Amino acid sequence: MKLTIERAALLRALGHVQSIVERRNTIPILSNVMLDARDDALSLTATDMDIAIVERTPADIATAGATTASAHTLYDIVRKLPDGAQVSLEKDAEAGQLNLSAGRARFKLGTLDTAEFPAMTDGDLPNRFTVSAGDFRALIDRTRFAISTEETRYYLNGIYMHAVSGDGGDRLRAVATDGHRLARVEMPLPEGAAGMPGVIVPRKTVNELRKLIDETGGDVEVALSDTKIRFAFDDAVLTSKLIDGTFPDYERVIPVGNDKLMVVDRKDFAGAVDLVATIATEKSRAIKLAVEGRNLALSANSPDAGSAEEELEADYDGDAISIGFNSRYLLDITQQIEGDKAQFIMADSNSPTIVRDAGDDSALYVLMPMRV
Repeated sequence: MKLTIERAALLRALGHVQSIVERRNTIPILSNVMLDARDDALSLTATDMDIAIVERTPADIATAGATTASAHTLYDIVRKLPDGAQVSLEKDAEAGQLNLSAGRARFKLGTLDTAEFPAMTDGDLPNRFTVSAGDFRALIDRTRFAISTEETRYYLNGIYMHAVSGDGGDRLRAVATDGHRLARVEMPLPEGAAGMPGVIVPRKTVNELRKLIDETGGDVEVALSDTKIRFAFDDAVLTSKLIDGTFPDYERVIPVGNDKLMVVDRKDFAGAVDLVATIATEKSRAIKLAVEGRNLALSANSPDAGSAEEELEADYDGDAISIGFNSRYLLDITQQIEGDKAQFIMADSNSPTIVRDAGDDSALYVLMPMRV
């Protein structure tokens, strides 16, 4: 294998694939990226046995061939090379090395046999549909903050994607929850997605997918079965196992009897929450909302730091109510609201509250209250 490639093209591809590779591996080959040079392109492949990514980038191929080298080492070298550098890669089979040169810099990197590199086969992926990058970005961004990080409840460690039918027509719905808050976001159902099974896409896959979406303006081709999912872009393909578990019946935690509607300016409300939460204790981050008439008072108390209070104007005509929330969760939700007004639909101080964008019914958030 012998090739020359622009530093920027190699760095972009390595940036995508190296983030799949875990820093610590008991299986040495999983620390490596496979480099396969052929047909005027270099293919880079990395896997952790749960996710695999393949990315192609243009290169000047002198001799076709393949090898593997440390993903993180290769990335760190290329990252530190000067902009505009031409990078030469050449496999030295006898020495078992990959020779890298750029300008006056020379590196000899250890390699492992490509035969050891695990192939993550797709299998049969019968459900296929296409989503625009913008729509998929919104679906992820408005739900992933609520993904649980509690490993014992592994079935909550991802986004639950499924097709639903209702008065608004057929929709593709994404749901995430950690037991304290829930995010449910919908978009029109793409053609071909009607028969898809409900699947839980793991948190790591979601994060890697989000990075790839950021760098493409085109469509994302999705193919899935009940055990695997594949996302294809112009130059990259991300394949992942799905979480083998049953997502809970989230509809049961979405309250239907809440009758107290408060509407606030989203930007002013988020600023007030952030300001008052400066005093909140680091452990609970609790703040209290007290609304009566058109006045909303936000307050926080801490045995060590003191107390804080700020008042805002609110559109509210129900009975006076006081309710406590985790300020971090409140901010996470309000950051997903793109409109000017946020709606809080409450029942009492002990029941879940629904939060919505007043001008967008495609997203719904549920927040559990706290004692304050």
